[in-house]
Amino acid sequence: MAVLVTGGNAGIGYFVAEQLAEQGVEVVLGSRDAGKAEVALKVLRERVPEARVRHVPLDLASLEQIKEVDAGPLEAVVLNAGVYLQQAERRETPAGHEMAFGVNHLGHFALVAALWPQLRPDARIVNTGSFAAKSAKLDFADLQTRQNYTPKLAYERSKLAQTLFALELDRRLKAAGSDRLSVVAHPGGALDSLTPDRPPLHVRKAKDRLGLSRIILQGKDGGARTAVRAAVGPDVHSGQIWGPRVFGLRGRPRPEPVRAPYADVEAAQQLWAASVELTGVEPLVS
Repeated sequence: MAVLVTGGNAGIGYFVAEQLAEQGVEVVLGSRDAGKAEVALKVLRERVPEARVRHVPLDLASLEQIKEVDAGPLEAVVLNAGVYLQQAERRETPAGHEMAFGVNHLGHFALVAALWPQLRPDARIVNTGSFAAKSAKLDFADLQTRQNYTPKLAYERSKLAQTLFALELDRRLKAAGSDRLSVVAHPGGALDSLTPDRPPLHVRKAKDRLGLSRIILQGKDGGARTAVRAAVGPDVHSGQIWGPRVFGLRGRPRPEPVRAPYADVEAAQQLWAASVELTGVEPLVS
């Protein structure tokens, strides 16, 4: 089987790719930076010598480039890539969308539409949620966060949008009688300082190796486990949200209740319609 991992060249996405490769899955790294992708492929092959991995160019900020993505037949896609801007000033994609919302949600929405013919009849679409989304609320009068912009607010809204998209996709798949699955996975609290070394992709600083955070949080390798479970686990069902077992922050993956704001069906439907309008495409649910 083949699984596309967006943003698989670094962070949690890299560990999703590594763990999938360890299970014998063919991994396709979706990345806009070919140089970084090659480094990740090299590291991955060193860790998993028998790995079957390759790279496809993918720029989630470019709706035009997304339309051209050819990943080949896929059993699953893990929509992992994302941006969290550090600077205070608001940035936009080439299409004029706020960067976090445009990449994290709209880019992945458009990607699912582009990949639809490449997805197997029983394929899984795994969206990446976030613990931060639980306190977010979408403003449909200002989806692009033009007012009261902060990087934190834009990021939280984008992750809520990803979750609502996944759950609305599940409802539409079920209504169409499709065998495809739409699932949400969130990594909990995943820190660089608790992440094992994968030089040159990631090398921990000596001062980061200790701390009380290891008691309640985990590394990015731990955070990757929920996405891997959602992508290939035999006990996964469409419409589920998977997160870490211990307070949703660390530990083995388990399903979580779908509660507010995730259970807002009206908001999910409204978001779907807005996403179609903003991207000009729509996943063909069948």
